[in-house]
Amino acid sequence: MINIKSDMEIQYMRNAGKVVSEALATIQQGIKPGITTAELDKLAEEFIIKQGAKPSFKGYYGFPASICTSVNDEVVHGIPSDRILLEGDIISIDCGAILNGYHGDAARTFPVGKVSNEASMLIEATKNSFFKGVEKAIIGNRLSDISAAIQGYAEGLGYSVVRDFVGHGIGKSMHEDPEIPNYGAPNKGPKLVHGMILAIEPMINTGKHYVKVKSNRWTVVTRDGSLSAHYENTVAIIKSGPEILTLS
Repeated sequence: MINIKSDMEIQYMRNAGKVVSEALATIQQGIKPGITTAELDKLAEEFIIKQGAKPSFKGYYGFPASICTSVNDEVVHGIPSDRILLEGDIISIDCGAILNGYHGDAARTFPVGKVSNEASMLIEATKNSFFKGVEKAIIGNRLSDISAAIQGYAEGLGYSVVRDFVGHGIGKSMHEDPEIPNYGAPNKGPKLVHGMILAIEPMINTGKHYVKVKSNRWTVVTRDGSLSAHYENTVAIIKSGPEILTLS
């Protein structure tokens, strides 16, 4: 069942989204060669708690950290550790916060120092694919219009779209209905109405779309070892058009 939010609930989610966007900006400032992913996690947790919020991810189905740190061929759900970031790496940071009972959720992929043209172009294309999807996130369209726009843009540039993991509704729970694939034919699924709030999150690979889960049962990697990038925002469907709640 899709939970439609009231205008007051949307405001609560704006507040949670602001914490997430500012946390990501804070993390970005710390990303440099030589820092560990655990240090980034500590930076994020301290910032979120300072805002009076709680990290959404920590303890969620046993996840051990406050953010996901996915490096290079890691698609999503990378666990922060003593891994040191190196010049030329790319890192996807997925961050969630709960404030006054409502969640915000967003992800960005960042370069670590100077990166290859291949990596830089992937990061930009993944971000742009999100915005192509958001263009379709308007009242009266159907959910799969978002999906088709993301897939069409990314595959048009020669990238592949991860299919095993998808976006989702969000609100009092971090994951709510509906699921939002980043691929598929347009004009399918539920109609978009005022008060839907969606976490739209393309995951795009330079190689094929196939992925696998590592032995830690969390971290998802590309099967062919190709680079992967992730870009996500929490988006409110409202009468004036889509409102991105997790942009600083």
